[in-house]
Amino acid sequence: MELISAFILFGSFGLLMVLGVPIAFAIGIASVVTFALFMTVDQSIFITAQQIASGLDSFTLLAIPFFILAGNIMNRGGIALRLIEFAKVLGGRLPGSLAHCNVLANMMFGAISGSAVAAAAAVGGVMAPLQKKEGYDPAYSAAVNIASCPTGLLIPPSTTFIVYSLISGGTSIAALFVAGYVPGILMGLSIMIVAGIIAKKRGYPIAPRPSISTVVAKTADALLPLSLIFVIMGGIIGGVFTATEASAVAVVYTLFLALVVYREIRVRDLPGIFLDSAVTTSIVLLMIGCSIAMSKAMAFADIPYAVSDALLALSDNPLVLLLIINIALLVVGMFMDMTPALLIFTPIFLPVVKDLGMDPVHFGVMMTFNLCIGICTPPVGSALFVGCSVGKVSIAKVIKPLLPMIAMQYAVLMLITYVPDLSLALPRWLLGYGG
Repeated sequence: MELISAFILFGSFGLLMVLGVPIAFAIGIASVVTFALFMTVDQSIFITAQQIASGLDSFTLLAIPFFILAGNIMNRGGIALRLIEFAKVLGGRLPGSLAHCNVLANMMFGAISGSAVAAAAAVGGVMAPLQKKEGYDPAYSAAVNIASCPTGLLIPPSTTFIVYSLISGGTSIAALFVAGYVPGILMGLSIMIVAGIIAKKRGYPIAPRPSISTVVAKTADALLPLSLIFVIMGGIIGGVFTATEASAVAVVYTLFLALVVYREIRVRDLPGIFLDSAVTTSIVLLMIGCSIAMSKAMAFADIPYAVSDALLALSDNPLVLLLIINIALLVVGMFMDMTPALLIFTPIFLPVVKDLGMDPVHFGVMMTFNLCIGICTPPVGSALFVGCSVGKVSIAKVIKPLLPMIAMQYAVLMLITYVPDLSLALPRWLLGYGG
């Protein structure tokens, strides 16, 4: 029965996706169809609706609209430009310095906004013309921007970790946030290594050495935006507020910067920003609610346990099983957006890795890192589409310079997978996390 249920669930979902049905509705309809195997159609519709409503009835999920709003305020508040100027100071003396500035700016902006797409648009929109003026190949510039924009999904605060915490049964958000630092930085550094090698071969310019006064001025400009990271993470680690409360603090702080300090937006601009944030939030939360219903349908049909038994029957070697899971997630990430992939496949693979003795925080970081690569790859990578659009270059041209960066990210993924301390050392040290 589990095999039939899995075939009906994923088959109907795949068919609806091929027909062009929006992913949230495809997930919801597939859930209804699966529940209908065990009850009447009316009951299956009622149960699905009930699961969507109850799944969204969570205090933790309040962090998502607040972080989305904070990210939109930063996009329009002049913060990206100040971070880019600071990144130029940090990476200006490396070969292909503007490419390194792009990576560093994405790491900082993504860490503050928690959005890969927002980082790709905001940072790439500024960097692409500058790199073109300096003689950089537009495809190379776009590839650097695309590969580095997901770093902010690992470096906290990250709405992705909030979603994982919810679906994994309450894994510590604070531990997930802190665990993301080292993998996120490693992802950024891996891209900088590849970008530097390519830049050196092509003879891309090194920026002139900035004066002391310029360094001081650019650093001072970036201090206020960057201090948001310390305010949020310091408050969470110190137990001053929860991750949800931290998201509200982020909104107040970014509003203060944008309205009072930088004056890049005005009070009359706020309704439009709020409306955009509400639309984005509604899309994300509908997807989360429908994915939670699908997770319940899978649990009702015992699909996670069937998958777990099948994987454990293939091999009892943890190294082999983790490799199989990573390969499966890499394929999933190529065809599915990050949030639904996280919500659908966490309940399937988490029981397996728990049987292997893997810590849920470590698995959350591994899974997020894996799916971060997916949003940079065709055919449905959101970061890929935005990066190509901002860089004004076709996907076909971007693939060649992007491939070595993706390959390096795969190598780092294996390192993250098989060396747990890269993810768990900081939570243990700063939070006393014991898994």
